[in-house]
Amino acid sequence: MPVWLTEHEHAVVAAAADRLIPPYEEHPGGAALGVADYIDGLLSAFEVDPPRIWAGGPFSGRAGGESSFDQFIELSALEELAWRTRIEGSKGMVERERNGAIIGWQQQYREGIAELGRDFLDLAPEEQDARLQQHREFKRLLYVHACEGAYAAPEYGGNRGLTGWTAIQFDGDVQPRGYTDEEVAGRA
Repeated sequence: MPVWLTEHEHAVVAAAADRLIPPYEEHPGGAALGVADYIDGLLSAFEVDPPRIWAGGPFSGRAGGESSFDQFIELSALEELAWRTRIEGSKGMVERERNGAIIGWQQQYREGIAELGRDFLDLAPEEQDARLQQHREFKRLLYVHACEGAYAAPEYGGNRGLTGWTAIQFDGDVQPRGYTDEEVAGRA
């Protein structure tokens, strides 16, 4: 169940994620990887305490060590100001408008999804692509967040079952084991 996005908006983001990161052969695509859940988590980061911005660490427990990635870290006052401004926008608050008014990601998503149209889910894939292309700024924002959601650590809400990492043949976080000399040889 989405926290910040409506059910319809969540479905639109999932469908658009599949247009930007399509299923192909062994790659499940953006929707199956949980991109919409990642984006909803990002947009609702301040609905929980501590905010879901910085995952803990140093280990996820996937390769040993005590799991602590899922214990999010408190933000400093400056980090909170910066992230709230990025996500929520400046909202006319002086402390958030040091460089002028900011339209936050929440508003960009609300408006971008609305611009795609209520019928976006009913369109053929080619028509969805065309609709996304008509709204390039939103498509660009969505693509950046789709890539984050597909390939980031799953504690952030995407990369379901580590299938994003599996699809691109990435071992993922390997701490505390690290990499052997053989695994990094020739990677410069």
